[in-house]
Amino acid sequence: MVQSAAWPQLSARGRRLFRRGAEIVLDLRPDWLEELHAASLGGQRMRPVAEDPVLAAATRRANLANLRHWAAANVSHPGKRVPANTAPELLESARDLVRRGLDESALEAYRTAQGVAWRRWMDICFELTDDPAALRELLNVSALSIATFIDDTVAAVTEQMKTERAELTRGAHAERRAAVTLLLEGAPISRARAEVQLGYGLTGRHTAAIIWSASGTASDQLEAAAEAVMRAAGATHRLTVVAGAAALWVWLPVGTAPMSAELAAYPEARVALGRPGTDVDGFRRSHLDAVTAQRMLTRLTSPRQFARYSDVQLAALLTGQPEQADEFLADTLGDLIAADAETRETVLTYVRELGNASRTAERLYTHRNTVLRRLARAGELLPQPLAENAISVAAALEVLRWRG
Repeated sequence: MVQSAAWPQLSARGRRLFRRGAEIVLDLRPDWLEELHAASLGGQRMRPVAEDPVLAAATRRANLANLRHWAAANVSHPGKRVPANTAPELLESARDLVRRGLDESALEAYRTAQGVAWRRWMDICFELTDDPAALRELLNVSALSIATFIDDTVAAVTEQMKTERAELTRGAHAERRAAVTLLLEGAPISRARAEVQLGYGLTGRHTAAIIWSASGTASDQLEAAAEAVMRAAGATHRLTVVAGAAALWVWLPVGTAPMSAELAAYPEARVALGRPGTDVDGFRRSHLDAVTAQRMLTRLTSPRQFARYSDVQLAALLTGQPEQADEFLADTLGDLIAADAETRETVLTYVRELGNASRTAERLYTHRNTVLRRLARAGELLPQPLAENAISVAAALEVLRWRG
């Protein structure tokens, strides 16, 4: 890394241009930021991060924090070496990566984001001046500035990960996390040994929950939400594994997947529940179900706070490929996509009630004539008659129920 004594000095004009460019960066354009996120989470090596909603959200927050940190430093001191970013967003992300068993290769996201940021920064520089000498000075110093800042930040975060990894190798929490990891991976570990390390019996019924905060804040609400889910299930105890700064993995020794009205008191907490299962296989499968439900809520940017796998199984299957899902919705529903919620819900209930308008009216607590009017309106909006395509229409409407 370049030593501060050798750091190049900008001319007065170069400092003015650098400051103006940094101000433009701070006025973030959404398309720039989305390009940054997409690049940082792309690639095979980043799949474990990209597929985990909590880790992916943490990476996005880290991208934004890095961009703002570098730009703000250059507004204050244009062209000077920018200190490494050790903001809470990055340190929490580092802890989460270690807790999920990932190594420093996950920091590749910072390097990939650097490439996108550099291309955007060059666009800004060419808009600021067309003077060759000024442009050369600006690009030379900024290239060094961006690369050194990322190097220093990666080094700082790497040290944090080493510290976190050392802490995780000690104590009961480390044993519990290691045992859960082995069980979920199907590795050979005896039931008796796992139960001792977990302090939780693996015989009998289990229902798994993932409780997380999409914003990465209000982590104090996660524990309260876990208690609410446990009470709703009628369980007297639970197994809890801290999966990150903003995520808990929970198992309840019950055979039900309840919904708790108390969750409304914890708006930052989101909950995904798996299907109940039995013994070690059920312990594993219920958690994987919860993971699927969690990913679907995140993928659809769903406003729902709570989801059971049994409720979202069809929608999760249909939305695995987002672009194909959007095409399916458009082809199947046509203008019904933009219809009011009451009309869409009436059509979905009508299909579920096997075309019986009277039972549909009872389910919706409305008059039969109202149901018929809504169905007639839907018939005008659908590309094909409902009677000819009822199953596909119902499936598409089920996806819309969960999509934000």
